Amino acid sequence: MARMSSDEIIDIVDEQDRVIGQSPRPVAYRDGLRHRCAFILVRDAEDRIFVHRRTATKAVFPSFHDMFVGGVVGAGESYDEAALREAEEELGVTGLARPAPLFKFLYEGDSGSWWSMVYEVRCELPVRPQESEVAWHTFLAPEELERRLDEWQWTPDGLAAYTRLRDGARP
Repeated sequence: MARMSSDEIIDIVDEQDRVIGQSPRPVAYRDGLRHRCAFILVRDAEDRIFVHRRTATKAVFPSFHDMFVGGVVGAGESYDEAALREAEEELGVTGLARPAPLFKFLYEGDSGSWWSMVYEVRCELPVRPQESEVAWHTFLAPEELERRLDEWQWTPDGLAAYTRLRDGARP
């Protein structure tokens, strides 16, 4: 699958997640244009959750921790296609099962607004996270992740998705 570069075109969407235009990704970020993202919670064979710290070079939330892999949905790309592409890219694996969709929500924060489709996938393959995206990683037991929520600086959108997931959000 082709990696999405920072100059790629993304769909711009309205409050109901309908496409209303397209924009280069940096322009969408700069102008706060609403777009689409896929968030994938990755569990290993022991049911631990993949957690990572984003690189300092990320355009959004650099050096923050996240309990999801994922990213921006490309123009004309489905959430499902983006979820598989992003999970394989960030984990550095191929042949991952298709992530299962869980729920969708509109994230609105200081850095912008985006529709966020949340997925879950099990990865029993050895991971080799993408160095340009992931500065550090581990798999944490859910109890350990819960303990770290107040200790580490988390991406606000990932934390919002995780809170909804933990509280039982479903489609």
